Amino acid sequence: MMSALCTRNFLRARSLERSASSVVELSKFQDFGVVNEPVLGYLAGSRERDELTSELKRTAAVTEEVPIVIGDEYIKEGEPRHQVMPHNHSRSIAKYYYASEKTIQKAISVSAEAQRRWDRTPLHERVQIWQRAADLMAGEHRQKLNAATMLGQSKSVVQAEIDSAAELIDFFRFNVFFLKENAKYQPISEDPSVTLNSLRFRGLDGFIAAISPFNFTAIGGNLAYTPALMGNGVLWKPSDTALLSNWRIFNIMREAGLPAGIVNFVPADGPTFGRTITASPLLAGINFTGSVPTFNWLWNEVGKNLNVYSNYPRLIGECGGKNYHFIHPTADIQSVVNGTIRSAFEFNGQKCSACSRMYVPKSLYEPIKEGLLQERSKLKIGDPTDFSIFTGAVIDDKAFARISGYIKHAKSNPKNKILGGGEFDDSKGYFIQPTIIETSDPHDKLMTEEIFGPVLTMYVYDDKDVMKTVSLVGSSTKFALTGAIFAKDKKFLQTALEELKMTAGNFYINDKSTGSVVGQQPFGGGRMSGTNDKAGGPNYVMRWTTPQSIKETFVPLREIDYPYMRD
Repeated sequence: MMSALCTRNFLRARSLERSASSVVELSKFQDFGVVNEPVLGYLAGSRERDELTSELKRTAAVTEEVPIVIGDEYIKEGEPRHQVMPHNHSRSIAKYYYASEKTIQKAISVSAEAQRRWDRTPLHERVQIWQRAADLMAGEHRQKLNAATMLGQSKSVVQAEIDSAAELIDFFRFNVFFLKENAKYQPISEDPSVTLNSLRFRGLDGFIAAISPFNFTAIGGNLAYTPALMGNGVLWKPSDTALLSNWRIFNIMREAGLPAGIVNFVPADGPTFGRTITASPLLAGINFTGSVPTFNWLWNEVGKNLNVYSNYPRLIGECGGKNYHFIHPTADIQSVVNGTIRSAFEFNGQKCSACSRMYVPKSLYEPIKEGLLQERSKLKIGDPTDFSIFTGAVIDDKAFARISGYIKHAKSNPKNKILGGGEFDDSKGYFIQPTIIETSDPHDKLMTEEIFGPVLTMYVYDDKDVMKTVSLVGSSTKFALTGAIFAKDKKFLQTALEELKMTAGNFYINDKSTGSVVGQQPFGGGRMSGTNDKAGGPNYVMRWTTPQSIKETFVPLREIDYPYMRD
């Protein structure tokens, strides 16, 4: 006869084999660690530099045709459009098509139907696909991703490598790791021989709409494929200005073994896509990175249509920021200067986390100003295929007009003074020189509105007003994405850490406001910067599952009353 412990173990094993409680299948997961993908150096004569140079030439030599893909169907409808090189807008690297409302509705049906099949695919099989994809991205497809990002989004080699190689690979590997870790939790079963409790992950019933931005290739991969990892069907609307790099990701995932219809590639007019998805009863979630007005519009439309939906749609959004560097009189000047130049001007400030405003004490004004201007003057702006450039062009004509409009405002407002830069030219590419502005008004729109370009505005404060100025950081703008404080004074650092608690979802001490790394600094902000779901952290994958609790009882219920009723 088996002991009670053996009996319980046997019953638990039998239950996991036979019932819906077979949830996580941990034994089928490979026992692997996870580390961040190394960023390659691209030094002259290196293998990676030679491979990238060859791939840049191949990518630039053709205009690749990119269809709409729904299931296994490749669709080309309407007038073709072109993705151009921002630094040379006479040259096209991709020809693509906008999906009509009818085609988007077809994609919704295909995605929702595929989801039901995909959700039954064991987790370990999904994990294997994601691992294969990460290996392909790290290996034979690395420079194809980088070349498409450099040419299509005008990123320098290091910015492309950080984004379309390292961060993209990290998202795929770390999300699998976090899924594995989250799946280890199972509810308490006080006596498994009597009752076994378990929890399983399910995809959301319907479809997820992933709406991705131009500025990070990796964000496109994360927005579309993390929901898919968790058992969802996805409509991916890539940015028109990141189309080729996103198309690369889509094809890598198909090569890795992702079945057709799980993620559907649907370039589309923004308003048409938004109206169609929010009107569908099958909408289960929106995964969004972009502007506040667009996310607000989507949220409002979902609210209007709540009675239409089968589920309450999950809404996840990251909407940018008005990120700050706050400088204390005890700060290290060189760290301030170098960190601010990188944060404000790498990739033309087209990062959600880029430093756009800084607060400088009078006592440090002259050395910080001179340091910023000296370093700014060294920055080379141009074609990203020239490995000596610091940054390329801004993304398109709309961005050029918006950013140059802020510079024109600075020139026309007597409260503002342009210290360096201020020039712009779109005759060949959308080039805007890194611009440093000083303002006497901490509430000027240069200090409060998101510019999303290479424009840094500095406000100088009296040293005695340090805490008064700290209060301006959170009260003068609606954003709360990233922020940094620079100081050697430990008492001030402790005070500022609390006073600025709600001003940034990612907070930096003596470091620049950019550069979050998957698994190290999960990313996201509050207020109008977004829903702060922390991409790159363990909770993000859980936003795309609807868990089910399961209780399985092995002892039949023989009575209705309770013992105390018989006393």
